[in-house]
Amino acid sequence: MAIAQVLALSSSTSSFVRTDRPKVRRAAPSRVAAAAAGATVGEPARRLVAAFDPAIPLASAVTPPSEWYTDPEFLRLELDRVFLRGWQAVGHIGQVKNPNDFFSGRLGNVEFVICRDAHGKLHAFHNVCRHHASLLACGSGQKTCFQCPYHGWTYGLDGALLKATRISGIKNFNKNVFCDNYLDGGYHVPYAHGALASGLQLQSYETLTYERVSVQRCESAPAEQEDIDRLGTKAIYAFVYPNFMINRYGPWMDTNLAVPLDATRCKVVFDYFLDESLLDDQDFIDQSLKDSEQVQIEDIALCEGVQKGLESPAYGVGRYAPSVEMAMHHFHRLLHTNLCG
Repeated sequence: MAIAQVLALSSSTSSFVRTDRPKVRRAAPSRVAAAAAGATVGEPARRLVAAFDPAIPLASAVTPPSEWYTDPEFLRLELDRVFLRGWQAVGHIGQVKNPNDFFSGRLGNVEFVICRDAHGKLHAFHNVCRHHASLLACGSGQKTCFQCPYHGWTYGLDGALLKATRISGIKNFNKNVFCDNYLDGGYHVPYAHGALASGLQLQSYETLTYERVSVQRCESAPAEQEDIDRLGTKAIYAFVYPNFMINRYGPWMDTNLAVPLDATRCKVVFDYFLDESLLDDQDFIDQSLKDSEQVQIEDIALCEGVQKGLESPAYGVGRYAPSVEMAMHHFHRLLHTNLCG
């Protein structure tokens, strides 16, 4: 299985680093990070956090109030307490495999760029020009430097400011500093994913929870002789709190990264991985992508419908299905712990 190392953002106010945690060069905190670090919790958000009691046993517990998924102030609290205070997955090592490779992204209000310099060293920075906050990089590709499209300030892929146009007369300026529906235990599968359900032995579905990870697994049904056996012998779904998912079906694996956009929307980034022995099997690849896409289309319709329901004044809180929704309850308890600070 050709699996890439996962890249992650740290919660440092001045820089982002990768998962193996090399020494971090400290710089003056950016305006964005400083604002996030100083965020205060409003009384409405505190009341929403307190509305969920993680101490109630699963069989008697109710889910968090719908405002956890709809309220803008709650999203600000969530970004500060959950996403900006710990390591977050942002991509895989194959996206910056070669010198001068880069890709950009966004987490909440934090714009970032991941790059590998000419010497092969991996870096992660705030994707903001220190001049007037213009974004420096967009998308992915190869660059030998990042040039601001606003006023031409230019930065090396090691974060150094190489050229600052028209800066004569500026005082106290140091040219050398820059930087910086998954968890329901298969509950929805037979109702929302008929094709996928037909390939699984749902009676074998089990859920395991660990400190910040939950794992769901299920035996696969025997494949028909003429079918492409994408599922293998077992399906495994791992959720890494707060927003990273790994789905393994035999020789096929995909990862999902859920990134919040605002109080009611998120973006999910998919990456696909395949056992090396099947890299030349285009029929297998095409069918696997088609099957995966079908599940995503079904999940999008499902999640959008649920979101509309959460926003309805007719809905307040729901209940858990104790025999299958252990991972969901586990997730909500972890979220509550973070939100309480």
